[in-house]
Parts: sequence; C-alpha cells; structure tokens
Amino acid sequence: MPTFGLLGPLVVRNGTRDIAVGGPKVRVLLTALLLQANRTVSKDALVEALWGPRPPATAPSSLFNHVTRLRRQLAPLDTGEPRLGTVPSGYRLRVAEGEFDVEVFDAHVGAAHRARADRDWETVVRRGTEAAGLWRGRPLEDLGGFAEAEEQARTVRELCENRLLLTEWEVDAALALGRHHEVLPRLTALASEHPLREAFHRQLMLALYRSDRQAEALRVYARLRRDLVEELGVEPSAAVRTAHREVLAGTCADPDPRPAPPAAPRPGPPPPRQLPAETQNFTGRAPEITTLTALLRPTNDPGDGAPGGAGSPDTARPPRPVVVSGMGGVGKSALAVHVAHRLREDFPDGQLHADLRGFGAGPERTPRDLLARFLADLGVSGESLPEDTDDRAALFRTVVAGRRMLLVLDNARDAAQVTPLLPGSGGCAVLVTSRHVLADLPDAAFVPLSPLGRADQEALLTALCGARRVLEEPAAAAEVLDHCGGLPLALRVVGGRLASRPEWPLSLLAGRLASGASRLGELSVGALDVRTVLAASYLALRDGEGAEERAAARAFRLLGLWPGHELGPSAAAALLGVPVPEAARLLDLLADAALVRTTAPERYGFHDLLGAYAAERARAEVGEAERADATARLLSWYAAAVGAASRAAVGETQPPPPPDEPPAAPVLEFADAGEALAWYVRELPAVAHAITRAGDLGRSDVAWRLAVGLFGYAETYWWTGEWDTCLRAALDIAVEHGDTVGQAWLYRRTAVAHGMAHRDEACLADLHTALALFERAGDVAAQASITGNLSALHVQAGRAAEGLSYALRSMELYRGTDSTGSEALVHGRIADALHLAGDFAGAAERHRRRIPLLRSLARPTALATALTQYGAALRELGLREQAFAALDEALALRRRVGDRGGEADCLAAAARAHRHFGDAEAARRCREACLALVRAHALPRRLREGLDGVAALDGAR
Repeated sequence: MPTFGLLGPLVVRNGTRDIAVGGPKVRVLLTALLLQANRTVSKDALVEALWGPRPPATAPSSLFNHVTRLRRQLAPLDTGEPRLGTVPSGYRLRVAEGEFDVEVFDAHVGAAHRARADRDWETVVRRGTEAAGLWRGRPLEDLGGFAEAEEQARTVRELCENRLLLTEWEVDAALALGRHHEVLPRLTALASEHPLREAFHRQLMLALYRSDRQAEALRVYARLRRDLVEELGVEPSAAVRTAHREVLAGTCADPDPRPAPPAAPRPGPPPPRQLPAETQNFTGRAPEITTLTALLRPTNDPGDGAPGGAGSPDTARPPRPVVVSGMGGVGKSALAVHVAHRLREDFPDGQLHADLRGFGAGPERTPRDLLARFLADLGVSGESLPEDTDDRAALFRTVVAGRRMLLVLDNARDAAQVTPLLPGSGGCAVLVTSRHVLADLPDAAFVPLSPLGRADQEALLTALCGARRVLEEPAAAAEVLDHCGGLPLALRVVGGRLASRPEWPLSLLAGRLASGASRLGELSVGALDVRTVLAASYLALRDGEGAEERAAARAFRLLGLWPGHELGPSAAAALLGVPVPEAARLLDLLADAALVRTTAPERYGFHDLLGAYAAERARAEVGEAERADATARLLSWYAAAVGAASRAAVGETQPPPPPDEPPAAPVLEFADAGEALAWYVRELPAVAHAITRAGDLGRSDVAWRLAVGLFGYAETYWWTGEWDTCLRAALDIAVEHGDTVGQAWLYRRTAVAHGMAHRDEACLADLHTALALFERAGDVAAQASITGNLSALHVQAGRAAEGLSYALRSMELYRGTDSTGSEALVHGRIADALHLAGDFAGAAERHRRRIPLLRSLARPTALATALTQYGAALRELGLREQAFAALDEALALRRRVGDRGGEADCLAAAARAHRHFGDAEAARRCREACLALVRAHALPRRLREGLDGVAALDGAR
C-alpha cells in the first residue's frame, strides 16, 4: 500500500502500520504539501492553507512549530534524508514513486487510456480494478474548510471525475470482452447512483440487450431521457441516441474480445479539444441550456433517413452563430463551456475555444491573430498563411468545410471581431459570449442571460459553503443572497470566502456586505473580483475612441447619482441635461453594453451591483457642482411630474413649479386618471427618495411639492402609510429652511392624512394651522378647501350642524375663486352633512348634482366615493334598485383602478343595503367578501368593521 493516502481520509503508513498524524493544523499542512509533492511550497501559501487569506500575526511562528511537529511524525526516506526539507522560499515534501496513492491512481488512468486506444481490453480492466482498490472514500473528506477552498475543491472534482471516467473505460472493456452478465449488477448500481451520467446508461442498455432483456434496455433509455428533460431541459447525447436506435433495431454490435492491431497513424494533428474545464458546482440555467442545445445541436441524427445522415455536413443546418449576452459576472462563459461539454459528442471533429478579450485584462485579440491560431490548431503550417485577414478567413472557411466542429468564442467586444471567424458552410456551430448584444452579427440567434433566480441562488450558495451553514442561519443567508443580486460571480466570491473561513458565521459576511459603499470591496477573493469585472464594461466605453461611447460613459456616471430607481427617457434627459431623444439613445447604448437593464418598454435601471459601481464612478469622476446640478434637474422634473399626475388623477390644484425653474425635460402627459395612478404606484419609492435628496440639497421648494403632489396617490391608496412618511419628511425640511409656503401646504395635507386615518384631534390642529398660514398669505382658494376639510372632519365626528356650517362657508369662499372642481366638492360636503342630519332626500339631491360634474372631470376615485354615498342615501329613501345601481357602479370603478380599500368600503356598503332591505344572506356574502379582501391586503380598521358587521348579522339571526 502507498505510504501516503488522500483518496479518502488522510492516512500515513509505515509499512503495514498506520501512523497517527495530528492535530487538525498538522494534517492540513501535510495535505497541502502532498498536493505539491516534490515541489517547493512557499511559506505564504502554507500560511493561507492553514489560516485563510487573513492569518493572525502569529501565523509565521505557528507554521514553524507545526512543521517541526510534522517532521517528527514522518519517517525518513530509505536514503536517510528527511521527508520534509527546508528550502530558501519554503518547504518541500519528498515522496518516492509509488508512495502517494493519488500519483499511483493517475498512473493507472494514463495506462488505461493508452491501453484503450490500443483496444487492449484486458489491461484496461486490470488497471481499472487496481485503481479502484486505492479509493477509501471521497478525497480530503476529513479536512473540512481546507477541502472546500477553490483549488483543493478543483483537485477533488478532477480526481472524482477521473475515477468515473476510468470506470466507464473499464466497463466498456468488459463489454468488449463479452462480460455483460458480470457487469450488469455494477452498471445497475452506477446508473442509479449517477442518474444523469449518460455513459453508464448507454452501457447498461447494451448490457441488458446482450443479456436478452431488450424491453428493460428500452426502459433505461426512457427513464434517462425523462430525467434529462425534467432536470436539465436537454435531450440525450448522440451516443446514447445511437445506442437506443440499435437496441430498437436489434443491431447492437457483438462483443469482440480480440485485441486489434494499433490503428494506422492519423494524417495531421488530432482533433482539437480546447474547451476549458467546467465551472465547479454549475447551477441552474435549465431554460437557457435547452435553448442553446436546440440551436447548436445538428439537426440530422445518424440513421434518421436523411440523405447523408448526420455525418454529412452537406445536409446539416448552415452555421448560425448563437450569442449569449449579459452583464459582467452573470455566468456567460460558464454556461457556454457547460453546454459545449454536453455537446462534445455531436462535434466529433473537435472544439475550438478562444478568449477574445473584448473586455478586461490583456489586449483585445484581433481576428487576424485568432485565425492564425485556429489554422495552426487545424494543421495549417505558418509558412502557408496569407498575410491579409480576409484571405486567412477564406482559408479558415475552406479548412473547416466538411468538418463537424464547435467554435466557442468567449468575451467578444463587437460583431466585427467575430464575423471573420465564422465558418461558411454546414457542419460547424458557433457559440459566442459577449457583454454586448451584437445585434449586427449576421443571422445570429440571441440568448440574453439574466441573474440567477432565487432557488438557483440558494442552491449555489449551499453548494459553495455547505448546507449546514445555510440551514443554521437562513435569515443571514437570505441577506447574503440579496447583496449578491443573483450574480454567479458574486456568489462564488462569497462562497470562496466562506469556504476558506469555516469559523465565520454567515451573519458576519452579511453585515459586511450591508455596509453600502464598501460592498464591492467585500466581493473579492483571490483572482475573483466583482468590481474589476464590472469595471471592464464601463472602461471600454470611457476609454473608447468614439464620442458616442464617451457620452454613454458620462451617462453611466450620472445615472450613478440615482442608482436605486428605474428611469424613463424623460427623467433621464433631465438628469443628463440632454434632449429626450438623445437620452433614449444613450440608455439604449448602455443597455446594449449590459450596463443597464430594461424591465419594460422605456424603463431602464441598474442591477444592484452595477448601481453600486456607477455610484462609485459618480463620486470619483463627477465634480461636486455637476453632481448637484444634475440631481437638482432630476428632482425638479419629478416635482413637475408628480403635479401632472395629481392633476390627472384628482384635479388637484397644486401650485406649479417656480416660474423661473421649468422642468429640465418635458414631463409625462397622462391620458387619464388610471394612467396617472399607475405611474404613482410605480414611482412612489423614487418620489420618497427624491424628497430626502431635495432636503440634502436644501431645496425645500422641491421637497414639499413632491410630498403635496402625492395627494392623487393617497386619495385612492389611502390605507398605506407612505404618504404620512413623505409629508413628515418634507415638513421637517420646510421648517428647517423657514419655508412658510411649503409649511402651509404641508400642514394642509398632513391634516388630510390624519383625517383619512381617523386621527381627528391631530387633523383639527393641522387644519387650523394651515388655515392661519393661508389667511396670512391671502390664498382664498386654499382657505375654501381647508374650510371644506373642517366640514368633513366634523361630519366624521358626528357633528352634523358644524359640518353643514363649514360646508356653506367653504361654498362662499369658493365663489371668489376659479378653482376647478370646487362645485362638485362643495356639493359633496353639504350632502355628507345633510345625510348625517337625517335629510336623506336633500343629500340625494346634492349627490345628483355632484355626480355629473365628477363624470365630466374624469375623476374615478371621487366618483366612486360619491356613488357609494348616493347609494346610502337612496337606501334610506327605500329606493332599492337605484341604490344598488349606484353601489354596483362604484364597486366597478374601485376595481378598475385597483383601489382595494375602496373596494372593501363598497362591499361593506352593499352589505348594509342588503341587510336594510331584508336580504340577510346577500348581506353575509358581501361581508365575507369584504373580510377576505381586507385580510389579503392587510386593512386592519376595515377588518374590525367587517367582523363587527358579521357579528351583527349573526345576532340578527
């Protein structure tokens, strides 16, 4: 047995006796040296292996102590030399041939590979059996965090893959020797253990068929195909499909145990196999894998009856480049390599791969140089290469014609870099990755790549840092995922840091990532650095030769002043200080470069991490004065847009922006109230943020206009607390800056918010404060409106006489103004007071005069309120059909604008009407529908009212 073993838990033997090596640090030290046996390992590398990239200050002296302890535990070589020697730059562990099980295993793999090429099946079986005997478990399985670090994990993955590959060869050799009965139990277990490994299933099909179990062989294929489609969204490989057809047709070749003479030397070089190794723990992307497989896989299969079959490039689909595009770090290259490996057997003449270096470190690769490399790889001597790029491209098309090859062109800058590398006829497929869309690449198919979905993010994080840590801290794990934004690169950085720091709780890293400006600095480990990857796209624009590229880079920087919210072309034009068409063009350029993303037509926003990077660029490359000017332009645009939305939604008479500061770009024109309300819902977070930013700039005039303009939102969606928050923030700003006009408007609107929430005392106080301020300013229209609000407050408190008095006073004040909609408003105030006083006929008359006015003003929320109140008055008058007609129309209006609170009010009013007219069952149905609605949308006050109403119905029974 070898002296040192890593194919399972670490073991050290002296002859037949196992030597106990301890403790944990010493075992990690020995393993790190074994993995670099007979090579010098630097002290820094050993320190990082033992303590990670942030070792304690005592690490060098501790390393010396651990080395001394390990020396004492290791027997010297047969020559008497010490096993562990000190060299100037570090340490070297001397291991003789045959002493290290990993090296012995690799020797068996190499020998089996050579024997397989010579069809020496007995040697393949013998080498496979001997290699299998070395395995005692998963390599490095007892070394915890050290084994999970990237380099060690890659080594383990390669060893495990070679073990499976050697098993495949051994089974193939056994089948060739006619030993299908012997390998059947083993193959059955292997196929069960590896349900998606196609080679084992192909071999099991052949073994079953040769054992006269054709039906079972076909079931193996059906099960494999089902699993591949359900799990990965792909069809079985060409080799498996071929075996399936042979089983169906009964034409599986008989085993031939005779060793064949070595094949004649192949003319020219072997087919190029240039694909990089697959990314460890590749996760997700099933829809994209399905799409890419379908686009790249040849359309004709062997034996499908097509002239020439799949082996005939003349009948294959003409090459169509497939472009995988997306932002830096989203996993384009990993996906391309993963799919390319899956399709290896479909392209028997080889796979070419090149990093075009369109973005990132190193000079960009030119088509001329790439063509020289590809032609050399395909056996064309350098002396025969033409000088001209076009001539090289023509020669390349000639060389690949008649071959079935896959070209993977990674990290392309633009279509001009790719076009000369495209084959000219059928048989080859081309897979391109780029941060740019490459929309001008001829006849290309496009597969845009988005960040990973939540389930795939969780699966990748679990694979990278271990399920135990994720399960122990689910909240911290969710926070880490939020900060990574679904970017595979960021998740791999996080996974690498956590794997190398097994003592870290996830909450520690989550806290570091939450620290705003330093988040990108935390997303770095070793050569993986999110900031560097994101920067490559921006720097390509900033340092580009064209004015258009530099303008787009400037736009990216200025958008970094507003990274957390989406913008349309009009808002972006205000921020950038350019005309709207120019802003739209720059946004599209940034979208094509994957520096912003589009979530809807003419809606542009940042991925979280790109937004953080853009904010860094804004701070570093935009002067303070330019930052302030750009932000002020955007805030003024928002104030004007909010005012336009309020006028469209409720006819609100908010003052326009100051006359000396028109918006920097045209504001939106809303077709109707519904369109304005939809804008409010979408933009509310941005408006709330704009109020805070306006305060930072000392722009109280903008802050209060933004908050006041949300009245159109609040009147419809009034059960939420966002308006309260915005009003309080704006009022603090106005008080701080002594802005009395702003304070008057804000007290006026905070009073309305208090009234909506039934905070009557606070409402009354703020109304009187606002009234005094507007009287001082001489604003009669505002006084009339506030007096009307006093009427509504007294009615709400059950004081009919006071309510009617204030309503009539409001009507008098309005007569001296030209306020749009004031007549409808006054009629409503008077109707509410009359209803409370028991004058239902008078109330109904006022509503009949009010409702046509609201229809003409196209104010659906106010109209729905009036119809509900009108229905209540008609109910009291005993007019059943008219009452329910009004209530039904009100309910339809509420549902049309998505006003769930108003919808609940309508259902409650309908329940009262049904009960009034003696239909208890209909009343119960309305109450229960109301309860379901308020529970679904968290409307606590209405929940209490609904429960009280149901209780009253139960009592009536």
